Parts: sequence; C-alpha cells; structure tokens
Amino acid sequence: MTESKELQAKEKLEAAVPAEQTKPGPVFTPNVDIFETEMEITMLADIPGVKAEDLVIDLRDDILTFTGEVKPVVRSDAEDILIEYQVGSYHRQFNVAETIDQNKIDASLNNGVLRLILPKIEKAMPRQITVKAG
Repeated sequence: MTESKELQAKEKLEAAVPAEQTKPGPVFTPNVDIFETEMEITMLADIPGVKAEDLVIDLRDDILTFTGEVKPVVRSDAEDILIEYQVGSYHRQFNVAETIDQNKIDASLNNGVLRLILPKIEKAMPRQITVKAG
C-alpha cells in the first residue's frame, strides 16, 4: 500500500482567547516556524490575507504579541458562489528570553508570511577565546 502524496489543506485552528473579545469573528492561531543561529532567532508565521497596515506587533513585559486582521473581500460586481476562506484575526504570543536584544527586533511581511528577527545580545553569542603562549 502506497501513501498518498496529495496536497492536504490544513484547517485553520481557532485560538483559545484568554479574554472576552470586543469585536466579532474567529481568532486563529497562526503556524510558526522558529530557527536559531548563533546570532539570532528567526520566526516565520503564516498569516495569509493580513496586510501590513492590519498587523500589530507589541513587545511589553518580555512578551512579544502579534495580531493581524483578515478583512473580507468585497466585490460589488460578482455574486458569491462558494466561500471557503475564513476571515477573522490571527493572534500569537511568545515569551522573549533575556538573551534577545529587544531594541533590535525586526519584522517584515511578505506574501502572507511574517518574519521576525530577534537578534541575540552580544554577551549571549558564543565566541572562541584565543590562548596566548608564554
């Protein structure tokens, strides 16, 4: 028996929001990949449909939060036949370690992927100590 290699659509997971919402609509938990090098941590978050002006990234009390809103597509010249894409908000939070230089965190949004670069502070970066003879 061979395994099917078909592309499988992954359902959006609704987030368990800790507080009552002030606006209607679902809140989704975006998928995030995290990579670490000696110099930085890179986070890639899938937030399709979010525009830069609808994305808020907040850092306070060592908690990095990002929230993005997907607005519905409105077309006055067409009739909706099938709508499978769910609109709503994306919300995710991360604790930021003391090894991150919080003043140098950088964010970019490209083709529905949020890229956050969290550079490490200099003393947290590994280094090799030179041994002097004599």
